[in-house]
Amino acid sequence: MASDIKVGTMAGSKPIWFVKKGELEDAGLDSGALAWAKANGFDGQAARVLVVPGENGDVAGALFGIGKDDIRLVAGKLASALPKGDWYIASPVSEPDLTALAFLLGGYKFTRYTKKDDAEVTLSTPKGADETDVRRLAKAVMLARDLINTPTNDMGPVALEAAVRNVAEEHKATLSVIKGDDLLKKNFPMIHAVGRAGSQEPRLIDFAWGKKNAPKVTLVGKGVCFDTGGLDIKPSSGMLLMKKDMGGAANVLALAGLIMDARLPVRLRVLIPAVENSISANAFRPGDILTSRKGLTVEIGNTDAEGRLILADALALADDDEPEILIDMATLTGAARVALGPDLPPFYTNDDGFASEVAASAYAVADPVWRMPLWQPYDAKLSSRVADLNNVTSDGFAGSITAALFLQRFVGKAKVWAHFDIFGWNPVEKPHAPIGGEAQAIRALYHLLKERYPSK
Repeated sequence: MASDIKVGTMAGSKPIWFVKKGELEDAGLDSGALAWAKANGFDGQAARVLVVPGENGDVAGALFGIGKDDIRLVAGKLASALPKGDWYIASPVSEPDLTALAFLLGGYKFTRYTKKDDAEVTLSTPKGADETDVRRLAKAVMLARDLINTPTNDMGPVALEAAVRNVAEEHKATLSVIKGDDLLKKNFPMIHAVGRAGSQEPRLIDFAWGKKNAPKVTLVGKGVCFDTGGLDIKPSSGMLLMKKDMGGAANVLALAGLIMDARLPVRLRVLIPAVENSISANAFRPGDILTSRKGLTVEIGNTDAEGRLILADALALADDDEPEILIDMATLTGAARVALGPDLPPFYTNDDGFASEVAASAYAVADPVWRMPLWQPYDAKLSSRVADLNNVTSDGFAGSITAALFLQRFVGKAKVWAHFDIFGWNPVEKPHAPIGGEAQAIRALYHLLKERYPSK
């Protein structure tokens, strides 16, 4: 990480003036800085940094453009664009937590396979920011990014289990793992079917934390560590980003870390089915009929729709516990990206009140999501002539909706259920994030859970 924050203004710190586009004259700059800005064509353009020289050729400060529109995480650009040193914000900050968080996230670098950079740019924590919570959030986002960015040769089911163990042990959670043929003995047939062709045994990772009599919050994350598409093999271009197919698991684990670190008064349970969808002599096939944990039979219309199969078994287990809130996260469908693009994950829920809470929380912390409908007439598209349902539709329409409807078949006892079809990846650089793995929706959900279950 090439940036850090620190309470208090450090001796020798240099000022940063935030400038809205078109409001240079009102930014409170002295005549020298104002003239320098005009000479360099600076007018508050979003994410632009202009270093202001001092009388002796040293750095006197910096101007930072925050744009005209509401670009709330734009301060992340400071981490990579400011010269090395200590800085403070000399302008009023309307959202200090978001400003500090954006700065930390903007300094993120995935350095596992390259030279590590020590922190070089330090920002005095904006007045009013909750530094503890900001650091907690930054740690969670960076964990999700690191896990997704790690290639599958170092992030298969075994390594994913190890990552989960690290988080569970850090917070003294109770963890168990069912793997290999024990999945059949314990009635997780679809997790086993999807992962049995991989070189590493498929597994269901399960951990719990918190008082047993507290409200139950259960998180389920898709952990397909690589997806070839199975026997319905993907083209090579479609496999390039498949290391991120465990992005649901990465995000769920990061959210769990937030909940536990903040010590929210809930009974947390986390379920991560971890597999590789590989090709081998024992790979499951198109046309196979699998019997799920819930007892529903599923005809395999396409082996590349494997994520919903492993989630279905995990959701059935989670649902038996009758949690107050059941959330699953998965990099599930390309259709979600066609509908809403990479930056706006759709979510589905059977509870209008919960949907409103999600929307309000997403706006509060600038972590966008968008509700999509569980349109019941489309449920018929999942019909099969030989089984209870098919894992895909025949016409290809409404792919994200029908995937959510498939998962809904395996939930019935939870008071609230929500499914997040995340992308888990930044295809282009943003002020607060480089190209690569990304945490999506977890900051919104953490905010929601803090509001519902405040720490005592």
